[in-house]
Amino acid sequence: MPAVNTTTTLGVPYFVLVCFTDIHSWQHWLSIPLALLFLAAIVSNLTIMSVIQREHTLHEPMYYFLSLLAVFDLGLCTTTTPKILGIMWFDMKVIDLPSCFLQMYLMNLLLAMESATFLFMAYDRYIAICNPLRYHSVITARFVAKAIVFILLRSTLLTLPALVFAARLQYCSKNVVENCFCTSAAVTSLACNDRTFNTLYQLIVAYGLLGSDLILIVMSYCLILRVLRMFQGKGAAAKAFSTCTAHLILISFFYSVLLVLIFTAKFAKVIPHDVPVLLNVLHFLVPPVLNPIVYGVRTTEIKQGIINMMRNGITAPKVQ
Repeated sequence: MPAVNTTTTLGVPYFVLVCFTDIHSWQHWLSIPLALLFLAAIVSNLTIMSVIQREHTLHEPMYYFLSLLAVFDLGLCTTTTPKILGIMWFDMKVIDLPSCFLQMYLMNLLLAMESATFLFMAYDRYIAICNPLRYHSVITARFVAKAIVFILLRSTLLTLPALVFAARLQYCSKNVVENCFCTSAAVTSLACNDRTFNTLYQLIVAYGLLGSDLILIVMSYCLILRVLRMFQGKGAAAKAFSTCTAHLILISFFYSVLLVLIFTAKFAKVIPHDVPVLLNVLHFLVPPVLNPIVYGVRTTEIKQGIINMMRNGITAPKVQ
């Protein structure tokens, strides 16, 4: 269906997702690596979840948070990628309003949940290194359960109003979304009535949630580095810090990509349209691929668990 504006007295009946404009002629070739990344994200995250579930030695708080991260990664890539591939392969650009708003909400919700998970993983490392004697009394199964409830409630309650405000706006003329999926900014920019409050709320929640999480994570690692400086042996400090490297790599990538997206959005007029669109697409695909791979490579216990699973087969463990 052609990407044209549709006007009705009751408002637009659907949105049209315009994915890439400058590289439209060879987007079929681009879809191949995107499909491979999508497949890799599904396989790698399911593998991590299976290994942690099977290996009793991995039934610890840090790995529970890693499993939670894998669930959110799967949610992020499956919320966006099938529609993107549908656009590239079958020209399925049309999306009805309820599906669009649902996709928008799930993306915001899962990003907020990932950010909060990284925060609790940083706190786990802070207690493990700065207060090792208290680790097992502080980071308990009860703590993990409370953390999960907090992550779900905070993310749901703070992102849900943005969905309600966006859905209450009137979309009476423009219906072309200049992106591969329904981002909040791209969709609400099509509203024909005042969207100032909606935009302000989105900015407050985005910077408030992700910004506060990032500040607390940075503070945690500053305290960790201060403690490590007091270690008497360089080997002991290096060994302690090695438990944080995988987490630091993932955090750096997650927040650096967000900063790049913010930067490109501010300079959208001088940057080709397809650049921020492609960055958006990769942001929902590359981290879900990298997160389990980085932890699998950097964590000896997970590597051993993968080897054990491959050696014993992929069959489910027998119930005793």
